[in-house]
Amino acid sequence: MEWRALSDIPIAVSPRRLHVITWGCQMNVYDSARMADVLAPLGYVPTAEPGDADMVILNTCHIRDRASEKVFSALGRLRLLKLAREEAGGRMILAVAGCVAQAEGEQIIARAPYVDIVLGPQTYHRLPEMVARASRAAGAVIDTEFPAEDKFDHLPESVAPQGLTAFLTIQEGCDKFCSFCVVPYTRGAEQSRPQAAVLAEARTLVARGAREITLLGQNVNAWHGAGADGEPSSVAALLRALAEIPDLWRLRYTTSHPLDMAGDLIAAHADLPELMPFLHLPVQSGSDRMLAAMNRRHTAADYLGLVERLRRARPDLALSSDFIIGYPGETRADFAATMALVREARFAQAFSFNYSARPGTPAATAPDQVDEAEKDARLQELQALLRAQQAAFNLGCVGLTVPVLFTGPGRHPGQVAGRSPWLHPVHATGPSRLIGTETPVTIAAAHPNSLSATLPNQERATA
Repeated sequence: MEWRALSDIPIAVSPRRLHVITWGCQMNVYDSARMADVLAPLGYVPTAEPGDADMVILNTCHIRDRASEKVFSALGRLRLLKLAREEAGGRMILAVAGCVAQAEGEQIIARAPYVDIVLGPQTYHRLPEMVARASRAAGAVIDTEFPAEDKFDHLPESVAPQGLTAFLTIQEGCDKFCSFCVVPYTRGAEQSRPQAAVLAEARTLVARGAREITLLGQNVNAWHGAGADGEPSSVAALLRALAEIPDLWRLRYTTSHPLDMAGDLIAAHADLPELMPFLHLPVQSGSDRMLAAMNRRHTAADYLGLVERLRRARPDLALSSDFIIGYPGETRADFAATMALVREARFAQAFSFNYSARPGTPAATAPDQVDEAEKDARLQELQALLRAQQAAFNLGCVGLTVPVLFTGPGRHPGQVAGRSPWLHPVHATGPSRLIGTETPVTIAAAHPNSLSATLPNQERATA
């Protein structure tokens, strides 16, 4: 199929309204913002209400349980808004994007024939042409190809400011093929953006006010884009180049794979004060038998060795992780190994879920599926331990003086809120002029998911 360049698409004169509903990871949040950027030259401006929209996009995620059914449930509600708009003489273009769209393109149209556009995560740079086709012809437009061209080469410069904290996708896709995961099938093979393109977008974000940037990728530490010399580089080298951008105070990256945690990246955690001491490093299980069944290609000892090296490099590093409980064939002994790994690694935060089958993945048809009641019991036991570790980490912050990037007002009058180096939400009583600053505070109290702080004497005196 031949697609026209954005410059070939007629530009709308009158404003149109766009509503985007986003599920899933930070990459989907980034993708939603870029879809809005792509549609802005056609006259689309954001609206908070789907009923007011000329176009609604569902940007979907296939990772969580019952993802498809949640999409169809939302589509059923949107169908009523679409019909009401048509009865009033208007038109609503309804699009399904993201990983569910990639995995189930034709099935979406079969079950919801009122959907106008179905597009995968690699093709949203072609949205203007899809909108034009959907506007002038009957029938749905489906584009779930993995195009030869890099979508990032065809995207306009971002027009939507993200604020003081911003996301920047540097890598997409996955070559690991974990047996439980749909990402290689919905996002495709690993692709890395060139360093020059990443630096250019980062500079634009900083010029528009961003002071903290989180680099995104399915396997972000597998980034191997062209460096300054045109040769494949490493994410450590990229972080060092980003750290030189004036007024970029903080850097983060997610999500990482243990196999790609190279020595130069560990060294970057020791060398770069801009690189925040918080790392999300999924392990999924503490059982070597389960890790092999998941095709993770590392052992529990490998993971714990990485944790030791990282903490030697950055003693204040806080770790987060992912866990799948009740993977096919998991025994009580396997689960006990996971609990042992958690006790040794000590996590400041973690995400844990019962295993649920993803159609098309090897694990979906594996024998020895674990009983749901047993899964639930194990998950509750793990989560109790993880909550205790998170509480202990938060309590250990009390009394520390740490820099907080204040990003907005707090929930209560007279409060400001921001982020700690370890990604905690932090709130303090203080003047609004602190918003947009990185200010040292003293942590006064720990809560289950946040911290409260007091400001230095001079700030309190002028609050």
